[in-house]
Amino acid sequence: MKEKAEPVQKLYTRMRLWEFPDEYVIEPTDGSSASSSLSISLVDASMKLIDSIPECSSFRVPKIQMIFGVVGMLKLVAVISLKVLPCVHSVKNSTPEQKKMENEFSRLLKVAERTTGLYFSYDTNLTLSTQRLYDLGNESKMLPLWRQAEPRFLWNSYMLEALIDKKLDPYLLPVVQGSFHNFQATIGKEIVDVTLIARRCTRRNGTRMWRRGADSEGHVANFVETEQIIQINGFTSSFVQVRGSIPFLWEQIVDLTYKPKFEIVRPEEAPQIAERHFLDLRKMYGSVLAVDLLNKHGGEGRLSDMFSNAMQPIVSEDLRYLHFDFTKICGHVHFERLSFLYDQIADFLVKNGYFLLNEESEKMEQLGVVRTNCIDCLDRTNITQSMIGRKILELQLRRIGVFAAEETISSHPKLDRCFRILWANHGDDISIQYSGTAALKGDLVRSGQRRVQGILKDRYISFKRYYLNNFSDGTKQDAIDLLQGHYKVSVGGDITPPSQTGGLEAIASFPLALCLVLIGLLLTTMSLGQVGNDPRHLLFSVVWGSISVGIASFVRAKGRIFCNRPRLQLHDKPGY
Repeated sequence: MKEKAEPVQKLYTRMRLWEFPDEYVIEPTDGSSASSSLSISLVDASMKLIDSIPECSSFRVPKIQMIFGVVGMLKLVAVISLKVLPCVHSVKNSTPEQKKMENEFSRLLKVAERTTGLYFSYDTNLTLSTQRLYDLGNESKMLPLWRQAEPRFLWNSYMLEALIDKKLDPYLLPVVQGSFHNFQATIGKEIVDVTLIARRCTRRNGTRMWRRGADSEGHVANFVETEQIIQINGFTSSFVQVRGSIPFLWEQIVDLTYKPKFEIVRPEEAPQIAERHFLDLRKMYGSVLAVDLLNKHGGEGRLSDMFSNAMQPIVSEDLRYLHFDFTKICGHVHFERLSFLYDQIADFLVKNGYFLLNEESEKMEQLGVVRTNCIDCLDRTNITQSMIGRKILELQLRRIGVFAAEETISSHPKLDRCFRILWANHGDDISIQYSGTAALKGDLVRSGQRRVQGILKDRYISFKRYYLNNFSDGTKQDAIDLLQGHYKVSVGGDITPPSQTGGLEAIASFPLALCLVLIGLLLTTMSLGQVGNDPRHLLFSVVWGSISVGIASFVRAKGRIFCNRPRLQLHDKPGY
């Protein structure tokens, strides 16, 4: 007779971190039956389980703090913060070049500490949708939580490797990056609970201008799975959508222009890469409807045409492609015109449905997914996904019997307001993680109205995105690549610091250039104001004006000198 599998040991939910001069000790304090603590040496980063806390003395006074989970070898995670702790002291005896490189990596880890949107659960697999979690077999449910996780959405997969080798399952905390928002609202006598979850894929993770398109395997930038879950009157229902960058090789080289040119790389490979991408989606979600929101002129038009042409050989009964020129049809305020798009996709949504489970465990499944993209997969995409989510929620509530045949969310002001805010916050979270700012048109999504304050906020957001793209996201991209294992630090041998530059590039920066231009313009203005008193000031104004224009032109021509670009030499992985 087959033996019954033993339940796995639960994750530790509370731990005490002892920071000794030569080791860290992580002591479980949540009442778990296990008495062993985890010791991490600061001499060689080795790990072992110990039965008791080492003795303290006047020469060995530990710093003690409460933590809530171990994210990986490099990091310890708390509820609302991430802290980097050094694991070895060998750098003290390193060469100057090694110390310089260590300082550079430490700076990148400081950037990584500001990573937003990290979520975890001690007993629920957040990487799986409700439908996939329900279908998870009993045998899989007996595995440690990290082994149940969907690899695409396990943010700390690389960092867990060293701990996995030591079989430290109760310490291994799976983390996802994305978004989590929830509200409750009353519909008649019923209370509906609505949750919106985003799961960011790690296969081509990065920042807006530095991670575009797909890699050669079909993994795309800014790929996010969004799940809308409702619970009401004994029913649980969920609906999944996905977004992702245009699935072939293309890029934007940051050069200080507001909108760098789109460059299509190896266009002859576009159909094969798109095919790989959609094959992966069909294996995961079933039928796929690709909704392309790009406009049809300029650089976007070229990308949209390439996307359309790449899709022609691979469209089938379970793979559709639909172009909808969002900007031309909806403009900046007429989002109600998305009803034209819904009319074209309603048959797909009805046919492929959503997941629905009642108290008797009778279920229906979602059989396909809508994949939406614009150029960034942020603002237009979020507005479109929120429209689809609204329509699906209405279908679900009618199916459950809460809504009458013609009843809509708009019929319930509180539900409508909460739903708008839910999706607006969701869009902001995804946008912050990819672009560094909140989403555009947030006021329109939240209230349905365009206000002067919203327009001014969008101008500020656009300027901030421009600044971050050029002067901040390069370093952020380096930090992401370091944490995700796309760059691995070489131990021993000749080590070249990640940024060896000399001459002008060593001292050039955008703030310095901007300061010089502003000073030049100020002196030009002052000189022009004095022309009436002394004609020689006209010559001075021409000189200062020429200097300002010269600096600005040099910055434009040598833009990448001033851009904070990635400098790490990445390992040979697809797309990096």
